Amino acid sequence: MAISLSVVLLLAVILVVLIRGGSIKAGPAIVAVLFGFFLASTGMAPSINRFLNEVAQTINSISF
Repeated sequence: MAISLSVVLLLAVILVVLIRGGSIKAGPAIVAVLFGFFLASTGMAPSINRFLNEVAQTINSISF
């Protein structure tokens, strides 16, 4: 739960920065948010969640 909440906050910050910077307009941003919202209710959601968890674990295991 903590990882997904962190990812949501990170993506929200990136989205706000892109909108305010003019890189992306509000219309496409809303479409992207809605796409993610509806994608979360499909059968692909568990696979995407597992993939993102594996990526987070891999990044976490990297030592500098």
